[in-house]
Amino acid sequence: MGSLLKLASALKTDISVILGQQAPRQGTSRDTRAALRRLSDAVHDSALGDWDGVEDPSTLADLSTARDRVVSTYWRGDYGEFSEVVAKVLLEGSLRYGQATGHEREQLGSVLASAYQFASSAAVLLGQRDLALSAPTSAHRLAEDSGDVVLSSLVESTLSWIHLRSAKVPRAVAVAERAALRIEPSFSKPSRPQLVAYGRLMISAAVAASRKGDADAADDHLPQAHASAARLGHDVSLYGTHFGPTFANTEAVGIAVALGNYGRALNLASRTELSGSMPKLARNRYKLDVALAQCAAGLYDQAADVLIDVGLDAPEWVRHQALPGVIGQRIAKVSSAKVRHISDVIGMPLIT
Repeated sequence: MGSLLKLASALKTDISVILGQQAPRQGTSRDTRAALRRLSDAVHDSALGDWDGVEDPSTLADLSTARDRVVSTYWRGDYGEFSEVVAKVLLEGSLRYGQATGHEREQLGSVLASAYQFASSAAVLLGQRDLALSAPTSAHRLAEDSGDVVLSSLVESTLSWIHLRSAKVPRAVAVAERAALRIEPSFSKPSRPQLVAYGRLMISAAVAASRKGDADAADDHLPQAHASAARLGHDVSLYGTHFGPTFANTEAVGIAVALGNYGRALNLASRTELSGSMPKLARNRYKLDVALAQCAAGLYDQAADVLIDVGLDAPEWVRHQALPGVIGQRIAKVSSAKVRHISDVIGMPLIT
């Protein structure tokens, strides 16, 4: 992965292109392209204030409920419904925000900032990096205006991930480390929101460090994330961001894979139990890490089963991930027929 990121950065392209897969925009379905257009219009029109679709926008309570739907549809990978709901929150919310004062304005600012954050995350998953980078600008301003330092930190975690997906690895590390210093909790009396934000940022820094092969930096950051998860005691969700012991353990597996420590990754995976609250997309991303480690250990049949499971569970999401192509190429070295079978089952070409 580290080598692929360096190539992608030098060629100013996406990893999936280097692997011979289609560019993300070309690989999307018609429905997903429509969802992307709806998402782009909502992000830009709401930020510019160039929308007057309704005279009486939804109430704060209704917009908060809609924001919760934004979160749930994002984690399901349902981009059609996601784009519809996030457009409602951003467009109507921006109108309501302009009319609001006092506490209502602060609350609306947090709702809008969270919606922009998830719009950014969806955009980067679907290969729209420019859109992904424009949405956090609004999210930052709204979170800061509302005085929500925890939400501001979570937006920084998303920004770090965007830089990582864009092959800007040193910048991804720097953004996460800088934000973590601002939110670092006192471990004698930490607040739960601080623990969530700090733990996520430490994970972001560790993941980014592992992608550039810096095992020492990853080993410095990962224990901080585990410590935060241990203080929480169980998995929690804050502004739609999930963190806790399960998240820390699954990310540790991915970090070990990125560093080429496949035996350690499989050992960690054997001791990791996925909680029922773990979102579908996070669960499937973890499974791809496990499948890659299985390939390295020669467990190709197991890796193939995992790849089929993920492809059937999240068919649109998996099209925009680089790892399925990597795993498919590994399996093809021992059985190209098996890879063709997997491609037929999940409806996605893995090798050319």
